Amino acid sequence: MIRGRVFKFGDGISTDHIIPGRLAHLRSNLPELAKHVMEDADPTFVSRVKAGDFIVAGSNFGLGSSREHAPLVIKMAGISAILAKSAARIFFRNAINLGLPVLICDTDGIADGDELEVDLAVGTVSNVTRGKQLAFGKIPEVMLRILGEGGLIPYIQKHGGFKL
Repeated sequence: MIRGRVFKFGDGISTDHIIPGRLAHLRSNLPELAKHVMEDADPTFVSRVKAGDFIVAGSNFGLGSSREHAPLVIKMAGISAILAKSAARIFFRNAINLGLPVLICDTDGIADGDELEVDLAVGTVSNVTRGKQLAFGKIPEVMLRILGEGGLIPYIQKHGGFKL
């Protein structure tokens, strides 16, 4: 079970919103780059986010370039999962490979500041603030195992490959 507070964003949050292109020179300094995550979408985000919080968005989260840095700095900032109506395919896969869950669900009933509880194994989101529950698509077992180990590389280091 993951519990945290919501930071709500709209549709079309691109990798440039997540990590501004003007900061490309920081890609070799991830802790510094993480200090700027989401600043073009919400300049106060980094100063307010706490470990365990959630990003909740509309459609097409993570569109744009295929930079692995985007989901990585989101995770480094303390975000435990992203909930969105849809996500760019490459962003989704990069996030899973880095151990950051991206959950596809209807996010209309979730507001900025709401408190959520997410059960990855069952596929449910409980909005504690509003007393409502919603479902997201069941995460395939192999992805749950990757997420459980913190990402694809830790999974392979521990298990030596996939046991489908």
